[in-house]
Amino acid sequence: MSSKPSALRALRHRNFQLFVVGQLISLIGTWMQQIAESWLMYRLTGSALLLGAVGFAGLFPVLVLGPIAGHIADKYDRRRILIITQIAAMVLAFILAFLTLAHLIREWHLFVLATCLGIVNAFDMPARQAFIVQVVERDDLVNAIALNSTMFNGARIVGPAIAGLVVAAVGEGWCFFANGVSYIAVVVCLVIMRATRPPSAAGSGTAMEHIIEGFRYVATTAPVRALLILIGVVSFTGMPYAVLMPIFADRILHAGPSGMGILMGAAGAGALASSVAMALRKSVQGLGKWVMLASMTFGASLIAFSSSRTFWLSAAFLVPVGAAMMMQMASSNTLIQSMVPDELRGRVMAVYSMMFLGIAPFGSLAAGTVSNHIGAPLTLAAGGAICIIASIVFGMRLPMLRGEARALILAQRAVAGEPAAETTPTGAEA
Repeated sequence: MSSKPSALRALRHRNFQLFVVGQLISLIGTWMQQIAESWLMYRLTGSALLLGAVGFAGLFPVLVLGPIAGHIADKYDRRRILIITQIAAMVLAFILAFLTLAHLIREWHLFVLATCLGIVNAFDMPARQAFIVQVVERDDLVNAIALNSTMFNGARIVGPAIAGLVVAAVGEGWCFFANGVSYIAVVVCLVIMRATRPPSAAGSGTAMEHIIEGFRYVATTAPVRALLILIGVVSFTGMPYAVLMPIFADRILHAGPSGMGILMGAAGAGALASSVAMALRKSVQGLGKWVMLASMTFGASLIAFSSSRTFWLSAAFLVPVGAAMMMQMASSNTLIQSMVPDELRGRVMAVYSMMFLGIAPFGSLAAGTVSNHIGAPLTLAAGGAICIIASIVFGMRLPMLRGEARALILAQRAVAGEPAAETTPTGAEA
């Protein structure tokens, strides 16, 4: 494994290999379920508002439970947390499959199961993000995060494409069943991993004191705070494009469920290409500028997509949408993980999850409501414009943030025992 090329160097670690294999199989199933669930809700109701509402139900628990989940990720064995959350998600997928295949499914079932899955994800996400640093060496962290994003977006291409075909051929229920089966792979891979480094002790004090400590770190650390605010703005105003995709696929582009799978796959293709570019990087140098340009490109591409009425042109516009979104989120994730102390990693990544996905349900609900009044295209265009404005504000502050970001990165590398002289160029332009 020592001869692996630069873009795959994190795969020299056996535990990370198992992590990637299990997650890849599971994520294909997850994307299949996400597409099929959106289409099922749209087929049952035909309502943009309810599409937004079910998106809200699935992500709102991440915001509410994120602080508690971050504390747990810093205090307990993250591998065991992931095993428990993956088994819980598997059970929920099988319940959804049974209800759908038995023709018993109702709108309220989708809301309840989406909320339950949101609770599971609230605990899964910070543990999974913080777990990566336990299965690779710090030198390989940038590459591991990039490969994790590559895996996510590879599944994002395959999953929606398969889901569109399966839904059109035999219905949504079999997508849910396939997702349930896919969780077996990730559970097996987690179980057979060799013992990983435990998380740093959360320290003395109550759970509330630990939670407040995490929020205090984010609030008083300017580079981390700025990255998370930008993520929150983009998640609220831009991420709802996925929730509104059934409307674009059906009413605007007249492409049906298979067309929806192609559209989401196009966004996934852009994200995959962006992930590969990240995997080729060896340091965090220049990532701050990448974050700014990516959020600006994301907003501009959303505006272009919202104005298109031609299917293949719309699919083409979704490629930079997916690429830019992934680039911003992966670059922000890498910078934050490079700056944060190990003992706070779970709590800070919980805030990252809250801003990335916890804010998104409010955007989904708002987008569904607004699109009922002004239409989906104008709703997306307005969101894209706000993303552009937010990226400009972030870019204006970037020169002031670089010095503190560099100091934080060097401090964490010093804790890990790496020579400061070798890392000075790495963080200089972060």
